[in-house]
Amino acid sequence: MATVINMPRLSDTMEEGVVAKWLKNVGDKIEEGDILAEIETDKATMEFESFYEGTLLHIGIQEGETSPVDVLLAVIGEEGEDISDILNGNSSNDKASESNKEEKSKEPKTEKSEENTSSSSVAIPEGVQVITMPRLSDTMTDGTVATWLKNVGDAVEEGDMLAEIETDKATMEFECFYEGTILYIGVQEGETAPVDSLLTIIGPEGTDVSAIVENGGAVSSSNDAETKEQETKKETSKEESKPEDSKSTETTNNNSTNSNGGRIFASPLAKKIASDKGINLADVKGSGENGRIIKKDVENYTPAAKTEEKASATNTQAATTVAAGVENSREVKNSQMRKAIAKSLGNSKFTSPDFSLNIEVSMDNAMASRKTINAIPDTKVSFNDMVVKACAMALKKHPQVNTSWSDANTIYHDHIHVGVAVAVADGLLVPVIRHTDQLSLTQIGAGVRDLAGKARNKKITPAEMQGSTFTVSNLGMFGIDNFTSIINQPNSAILSVGAIVEKPVVKDGQIVVGNTMKLTLTCDHRTVDGAVGAQFLQTLKTYIENPVTMLA
Repeated sequence: MATVINMPRLSDTMEEGVVAKWLKNVGDKIEEGDILAEIETDKATMEFESFYEGTLLHIGIQEGETSPVDVLLAVIGEEGEDISDILNGNSSNDKASESNKEEKSKEPKTEKSEENTSSSSVAIPEGVQVITMPRLSDTMTDGTVATWLKNVGDAVEEGDMLAEIETDKATMEFECFYEGTILYIGVQEGETAPVDSLLTIIGPEGTDVSAIVENGGAVSSSNDAETKEQETKKETSKEESKPEDSKSTETTNNNSTNSNGGRIFASPLAKKIASDKGINLADVKGSGENGRIIKKDVENYTPAAKTEEKASATNTQAATTVAAGVENSREVKNSQMRKAIAKSLGNSKFTSPDFSLNIEVSMDNAMASRKTINAIPDTKVSFNDMVVKACAMALKKHPQVNTSWSDANTIYHDHIHVGVAVAVADGLLVPVIRHTDQLSLTQIGAGVRDLAGKARNKKITPAEMQGSTFTVSNLGMFGIDNFTSIINQPNSAILSVGAIVEKPVVKDGQIVVGNTMKLTLTCDHRTVDGAVGAQFLQTLKTYIENPVTMLA
């Protein structure tokens, strides 16, 4: 009996998925455990495994197509089995889901639908692949092409890096999944385009793609299905002839950053060799195309090259100067990250009625405790780690602060995920320490350092910045005594941490020298009232002033 397989929900926030690549064709034999397809979710591209065996009788979503969760993806059954009833029964469901999707969309879909209908006569030439702007993060609505690594007329192979695309969270490399020649580039460097708009076209050299370009990348669905099936067969045959070494390194992430935070490129094999030899790719000069580091560069690398690199870098860092008394202004295009920050914080500030509470805590005991802890070999704990831990423990005692507001309900989070604001070159990111209340001070410290490093080097993933229930922002290291932060929605509160200041304080009726730190809690009044916020700060003060209570 045939088994219907629907678009799976591969992440907690996934509402729809894109079939990036089919690894099986209609008519292929399927075994339990075989990988059917690569599906792009809102967080990553993941392999989708079959839990059934039989023959692949039908593919409902073609490569590159987007579909809501629970819509027919494929049908597996016995060879030659009649599945017309399944397909006829599903077609009505598909139409209903498409109708709902169009109604929910903010942008008018009617015109788009008419355009696609009128353009159905435009057939895609054999071997041509239309590549659209990918969705590289869960909140990405459009992307900016920071750099093209290939030009029109260049030959590309599967695994080559086509471009660097700037999302609202990071600048990421976009990999090619096909081979051929770059026939057309639809989004130039520095330009911004919506997700799913025409990015580039790849195919056999000399192919005329003017009709596709004029049509905005839309092609005939029937012809597209045939082309995808042919492409899949080619890919299958290519995989069978590919050396095992190439397969094992093909999925290796070849992103790196140099000492200045800029991105460098290396082939998967070069990165593997560098990793085995303990060589930092940032120190290796690439001789490949566009400065790409290849195998021989790593094998021929000597430490002496590092000195030359540094000298060269120093010479290229000369800042643009303006003559004294001359007025000069420059316009710098807003990055996707800055746009996202402006939108997110603007929405937070103008939609949530917030208020702030201030408190000053003594840090004498915390300083003594930190000194004792850090005296242990291979242990390093910062004051910020102690604050994050104290917040997590205080949230357990005051669950009203660990909430989110929605129009219909107040959402109480039983888990505690603390976000830690990190300043990066282009703005601000908030990596999330998950289940913070269950971690020790050293585990929190290691987690914060790891995620902060990834954020500054643009290696952090969208999943590592999602799901916070509370946020900590610390500017004490910059000498800021006191400040107020904007709530990181959908959190209900954010804590602003100032610098530790040595000052006269009153103890036991006498004025002595003490060390204090100011904390500001900004709350969303829709979920947190003044008394609740004050009680939270009192508990937080107790934990910070008596660190031993956090170890009990």
